Amino acid sequence: MIDPRRLRVLRALADHGTVTAAAAALHLTPSAVSQQLAALESEAGHPLLLRKGRRVSLTPAGELLVTHAHVVAAELERAQATLDALASGSAGRVGVAAFASAITQVVAPALAALKERSIELSVRDAEGHESVRLLLDGEIDVAITEEHRTTDRFTRFPLYTEPFDVVLPPGHALSGGPVELQQLADEDWVVTLPGNPLRDVVEMACAQAGFTPRIRHTSDDFRAIQALVDAGAGVALAPRNAVRGVPVAGVAPLRRVVAAVRKGSEEHPLISAVLDQLQR
Repeated sequence: MIDPRRLRVLRALADHGTVTAAAAALHLTPSAVSQQLAALESEAGHPLLLRKGRRVSLTPAGELLVTHAHVVAAELERAQATLDALASGSAGRVGVAAFASAITQVVAPALAALKERSIELSVRDAEGHESVRLLLDGEIDVAITEEHRTTDRFTRFPLYTEPFDVVLPPGHALSGGPVELQQLADEDWVVTLPGNPLRDVVEMACAQAGFTPRIRHTSDDFRAIQALVDAGAGVALAPRNAVRGVPVAGVAPLRRVVAAVRKGSEEHPLISAVLDQLQR
């Protein structure tokens, strides 16, 4: 029989790519992870890993077993949720990760309402891609993130959609808006750091307008982006709830924000109550 606890180790390896990173996520030693994976291969009766020096990748059998591991994990989450619902635990703590403007717009109001029901939120400030990793690793219960960052391993609950606005220095000739993006082709730009999905949105919007933005400054903190623009460092394109801007003429890029949970855990009474309040 395959030990489901070892499937968790295989999933961590698939998520993080290396034995060392998987061990860190599981709070184990790399040696312990390697031993668990070797035992899992023996139980499965198939080679699951391809080893090239220190690098490890999954065989076709390993990829197939990871798919089943996702299903098993969802059922275990569902079983735990059912047991918790049976115990009628109406009080407790739920971990939520969200980016700053979502904390302001959604999480903080929900926290105040839930506190009256003896449900506490433990809130972490994290960009969308980081909150997804935290959710996969079991460090939080709810991730508020961009819809496109989620996978079929999550159940999603739509929260809101916001357009991107153009952020201009004080007194800019276009500050009356709306602004055609191609009018900003010769401007310096302030954008988020590489790897932040919002940077991809900005670069794609500019490409559709026929130019590549001349990036001069970068920050993942929208307060810093606003300050740099206010200081005349350049222009920016950012979600409406994050900064003060003017509308984009025509069809503006959009950010669709969702609350995501590990599939199966939405039936947990505490998580269900939090999701309901976030949507309210």
